[in-house]
Amino acid sequence: MTYQEVKDIFYNGLWKQNTGLVQLLGLCPILAVSSSVVNAVSLGLATALVMTIASATISPIRSAVPNEARIPVFILIIAVLVTVIQYAMNAYVHALYLVLGIFIPLITTNCIVLARIEAFASKQPPFQSAIDGLAMGLGLTAVLAVLGGMREVFGHGTLLSGIDMVFGASAKAWVVTIVPDYHGFLLAILPPGAFITLGLLIAGKNYMSMRAAANEKKRIIPIASAA
Repeated sequence: MTYQEVKDIFYNGLWKQNTGLVQLLGLCPILAVSSSVVNAVSLGLATALVMTIASATISPIRSAVPNEARIPVFILIIAVLVTVIQYAMNAYVHALYLVLGIFIPLITTNCIVLARIEAFASKQPPFQSAIDGLAMGLGLTAVLAVLGGMREVFGHGTLLSGIDMVFGASAKAWVVTIVPDYHGFLLAILPPGAFITLGLLIAGKNYMSMRAAANEKKRIIPIASAA
């Protein structure tokens, strides 16, 4: 596998086919846990880990699984991985585990995970599949981080609130107060605020893509005319 192929897979997962901004998959956890950066990134990284390992695991056995049992086998493997991550979070970051709640086991049925495994890992070699799962997972995490950051700033006037749930009580000093004495903006941390913020991110992504396409077209036309 060449460097360019790896680069293309990451570009596809992080930008061109971003699961949150382009494919619009898994909107329930995206909107539900993105009220803060810590919650959003934590779930995103857990999902990325599941996607990477599941893709690398399913790809080698894809030819041995009967077509009729394909989906149940895929879900079983994903469920095992999610269970391991769930127990690990319960043991080592229990406070964060309680906050994320049901959305950790729901990674099993997240259409982002299953759809990408069905579309890519079930047809490609293990290394490419693992890279694709990682890229798609990081693309989702990036969207969650930006969405969580925007909602946390507008909703609470802070960043990294709850970081102590991951790194201990000493990490409370890492919380950044953007707006001192801020009384909060309730809409930003409610579900309607999540929809509005995600809509703004999708609009921004579409604008940047259209602008890049227009610039590329302007660059190509003079070259074609000169030829």
